[in-house]
Amino acid sequence: MIKPITIRGHSFDWGSRTYLMGILNVTPDSFSDGGAFDSLDAALVRAGDMVRAGADIIDVGGVSTRPGAEVVSLETELERVLPVVAGLRQLGDMVISVDTTRAAVAEAAVGCGADIINDISGGIYDPDMLSVVADLGVPVVLMHLRGTPQTMQTLTDYGDLMGEIKGFLAERLAAGMAAGIPAEYMIVDPGIGFAKTLEQNLQILRELPLLKDLDCPLLVGPSRKSFIGKILDKPHPQGRVWGTAAACVAAIANSADILRIHDVPQLVDVARVADAIYRRA
Repeated sequence: MIKPITIRGHSFDWGSRTYLMGILNVTPDSFSDGGAFDSLDAALVRAGDMVRAGADIIDVGGVSTRPGAEVVSLETELERVLPVVAGLRQLGDMVISVDTTRAAVAEAAVGCGADIINDISGGIYDPDMLSVVADLGVPVVLMHLRGTPQTMQTLTDYGDLMGEIKGFLAERLAAGMAAGIPAEYMIVDPGIGFAKTLEQNLQILRELPLLKDLDCPLLVGPSRKSFIGKILDKPHPQGRVWGTAAACVAAIANSADILRIHDVPQLVDVARVADAIYRRA
């Protein structure tokens, strides 16, 4: 039994249901919705819509992590993220996550009202990240990744895909605990689409239960990703909603705790029915 946590008055009772993390990209170049929500007003409206539709967490990202994405400066990331986090906090007690690999952004964002740090590098890119998160006293998502967004799709050769993902995540959990992060404040993510081929992404979804003995919540992020587009022959990410739904059902069936998604209204219903089927008392 994974210990439940409470964040800003919201209880996360792992295993009882699937929690939904709504994606809020405040970037001009994200693969699916770049430029759609990079003004403050548009971002706040989008977040409010997702919360009303049923999102449990809003995940704010100021840097695109799509394959080949350009590196942006710390100053640019802060300028994109901090006003949005501050604006969201003024709207109420929603749970806010910030998708960043920089400790300085994590610290500033929590200072503006963020509640969770979502680090795609598992705390690898910035050596200060884990100690800063420990000092901030907030939960952190640690994801599996090889290389960088610029190089990751050339790094897809694995001898034992799930064994290597599990080993990496176990090592990052140990590093987090050594830095002072409580065990119950760490969440793992196998990194769907990050240094993974189509077949590897499908294997991860099939074999998610192999990660459960890490004894921490499991986040899965298949939303609109290219492997779905390849299966369905849908080059435009916005056309991958129902393919994403199928991937989300597979994740729920295999014990995912959080789904990171774009299409909250549709996937709230999908998750509710899948929970009724697979999370039997």
